[in-house]
Amino acid sequence: MQTLKEINKQHPAVEWALNTDFSPVQVDCTTTVALKILDGKCKMLPGEKAAVFAIYDVVKQLPGELFSQHDHNVITQARCTETASKEVMKKIHSLRLYAETHIFKPVMKAYKAKLRDGLFG
Repeated sequence: MQTLKEINKQHPAVEWALNTDFSPVQVDCTTTVALKILDGKCKMLPGEKAAVFAIYDVVKQLPGELFSQHDHNVITQARCTETASKEVMKKIHSLRLYAETHIFKPVMKAYKAKLRDGLFG
């Protein structure tokens, strides 16, 4: 596992994440966006996706409400393989659907606004 210092060298969004307070629901929102990216349901540009994963790498160890360590391990499996297995991708899809049914749209919109303002504003 990478240390935060090692992650910090990889993407400028890490510094923002390290200096930002994240509530448990915002940690879950970050995880949800990561799941959407992995599931192919995210319309972000490649640079924005990289920023989200840099932030996810910082906040995934913070307390959230929806996801277990097992869920984060599934995300790691999906990210670590060039072509993730169908089984892993089915789990990613199920986790994304689960998250989208448990996080209200206004909460997710507010979180995305926080990302835009913090990273690009």
